[in-house]
Amino acid sequence: MIPIRNAVPSRYPPAVTWMLIATNCLVFLFQDSLSPDELELFLRQFALIPARYSEVLASGDSDLAAADLFPFFSMMFLHGGWLHLILNMWTLWLFGPTIEDRLGHGRYLAFYLACGFAASITHVIFNPTSIIPALGASGAIAGLLGCYMRLFPMARVVVVVPILFIPLFFEVYAFVFIGLWFLIQVMQSMMALLLPSASGDVAWWAHVGGFIAGFALGPFLVRSEQRYRVYYPDEGVFGFDTKGRI
Repeated sequence: MIPIRNAVPSRYPPAVTWMLIATNCLVFLFQDSLSPDELELFLRQFALIPARYSEVLASGDSDLAAADLFPFFSMMFLHGGWLHLILNMWTLWLFGPTIEDRLGHGRYLAFYLACGFAASITHVIFNPTSIIPALGASGAIAGLLGCYMRLFPMARVVVVVPILFIPLFFEVYAFVFIGLWFLIQVMQSMMALLLPSASGDVAWWAHVGGFIAGFALGPFLVRSEQRYRVYYPDEGVFGFDTKGRI
């Protein structure tokens, strides 16, 4: 299932979401311009390599410098290819504006970075000896999905299911679409623990960690009614009410 529409209305322009998408695209274009040797050096410095931190902790030195922690954040602005970038940015574009609208610009940015950081921490915990650079906005975006599922579980998400060359369109509840997505992440994460070679170099545990962080933190950051006027019944998206339901 490929999501193509989020039915929950937004009142304010998603300036931070635009900024995040632009930053990810610019960083990827810079990556794409590097030579293989330059790219390897760049990823060593800014991608997340769990083994680097397991060595520090094993030595008994728990004090990490700010430069050591920077990859926990910088990795969420790197991508491994055009498809990786497009899929992440498409999901961010679909669900990010709704969360930004309900949280406010500043809280939304802090929330996004916190989910990405939680995803990085989770990846390091479950892959302590990995020397493969982890990169991508998937963990932070998983946090947005977790928050969306918590705030709008009964909202409808319009998805397309391609059968051969025939696209079929469906409306599914958010808790069904996102819940299935999360279940797949958990199953793949467990398989990666049992069969590390079957993980396909995908940071499945980062997705799980980011999702749980978003699901838990998001509702506490929603703007109060004093700062955000409640929607009237006639302010929904055409065909849907203010919470994305029919």
